[in-house]
Amino acid sequence: MIAATLLLLAACDPALVEGGRRLLAQHQPDAAARQFQLAADSCPQQPALLLELAQALTLNRDFEEALRATRRFLSAHPRSEAGLLVMANTQLMAQQFESCQKTLQRLLEVNPKNTAALLIQANLQYLQGRDQEAVDVFIQLLQLDPKNEEATYQLGRIYYQLNRFYPAIGQLKRVLQLNPNSYKAHDNLGLCYEALSQDALAIQHYKKALDLVHKDHPDYGWPYANLANLLLKRDENENAFQLAAEAAQRNPESARNFYLAGKALARLDKPETALKWLQRSVELDPNYTEPRYLLGQVYGKLGRKEDAERELRAFQEMQAKQPRQRR
Repeated sequence: MIAATLLLLAACDPALVEGGRRLLAQHQPDAAARQFQLAADSCPQQPALLLELAQALTLNRDFEEALRATRRFLSAHPRSEAGLLVMANTQLMAQQFESCQKTLQRLLEVNPKNTAALLIQANLQYLQGRDQEAVDVFIQLLQLDPKNEEATYQLGRIYYQLNRFYPAIGQLKRVLQLNPNSYKAHDNLGLCYEALSQDALAIQHYKKALDLVHKDHPDYGWPYANLANLLLKRDENENAFQLAAEAAQRNPESARNFYLAGKALARLDKPETALKWLQRSVELDPNYTEPRYLLGQVYGKLGRKEDAERELRAFQEMQAKQPRQRR
């Protein structure tokens, strides 16, 4: 099918299409979308270009335009698995869960064994809090495609969320058999072993994840933050701060990263510096309770009584209102 599509595209300008794909591989979805838009406009007889445009728009979080492009394609090919798959994925990312479910029903009626559709279905169920249904679909998917790395990883993640740590470890080790360089699998194995109080193994996997992301994935900060969190539990505060600061540099929009750094600094008796990190954490996520509580303590240590009372009051109010969040 791919070969046939490329043959059809040859009648148009392949440079536009290849340029769009190259930009997408370079994580530039906005520029890629412009290239695919030009290609689709210059070659309307090739509606498959609309799907590549839609995928780039989805990655750029321009969901309405992505859905518009996909609908144009599906108007001519209403039973296309590729088209329905792109639409379902966009609807999932846009959190249009009801519409996503309807699209998946259409798609699975065409092909009940479409593993990409089953992957979206399981992720949808997980996001809706239907954990056991998601587990069942992931198992069904892996029976059809035992070497599906993404499904194996996601199943391990759900087992971890359900506190089923040993099944999670089994799935994550299978990921590493499929891909020894899966830094996410190593990071999540660290979480599992940490939950089992097996710190040495947790640290070993966190450090392996750090080795894998250090140069090749400069925006990925999770193992830095996760290891920082573990080191805080072990009262290794100086190393914890260095890791949390690196996590914040990699992902400056994460309130957790700034909270962990502030927590380490507070323990190192550096309240003035800790204050800046904790204030930034609250700015990024005003509903994040832990930095509110610690911020109140730091204000108190600095003699700022009114500020301390405000933050501790906010912490108590949020704790009373908010349900426990999924990890």
